[in-house]
Amino acid sequence: MRVLLLPLPLLLGAAPPEPATVRVRLDTAAGPITLALDARRAPKTTANFLRYVDDGRFEGTRFFRAARRSRTPGGFVEGGIGTDPRRVLPGVPLEPTSRTGLRHTDGAISMARFEREDSGTGNFSIMVGANPSLDARPGRPGYAVFGRVIAGMAAVKRILAQPTAPGGVGAMKGQTLARPVVIVRAVRLDGTAKPTGGPKPWALGL
Repeated sequence: MRVLLLPLPLLLGAAPPEPATVRVRLDTAAGPITLALDARRAPKTTANFLRYVDDGRFEGTRFFRAARRSRTPGGFVEGGIGTDPRRVLPGVPLEPTSRTGLRHTDGAISMARFEREDSGTGNFSIMVGANPSLDARPGRPGYAVFGRVIAGMAAVKRILAQPTAPGGVGAMKGQTLARPVVIVRAVRLDGTAKPTGGPKPWALGL
């Protein structure tokens, strides 16, 4: 008689580990964008993003920023939960590019953050062309790249080309989209969903 040996995590009832690469599709008003998240080199940032995906926290959010370069083509777009306190989860520790080896190259997805290093939550940027100034360097921690676009760069470029409003302050001046692009849903394509189980006041219209 053959004996079936199960992996130890399954015997203990634990969830299986994430695959090294986890694909996520963003269905947006500008078209679908498929991401490959690097769970091996940026595990904390990837896990944070997947919590938002698995909870449905990105549904009905927006791409709200188009940062275009003035002298050369490209830049980046930014989207996510914005400042919606109903959707936010605790900040994730920064995984700098100097540690992960990932870079802000064309199609890279990067975790947005505030001034404090460990303040990334549910906002992210997608590069159009390389943006090496966002990488870590001596005296500057930079931002955490955690994957790349593998399909749908045409949609990203359409978002970057959208008209922007003249207002705004600081780094956002002149970069806020006049008509934000809706993220209809975010769908995990690999691995097992691990929702936080927390309340969803945004889904109730509260």
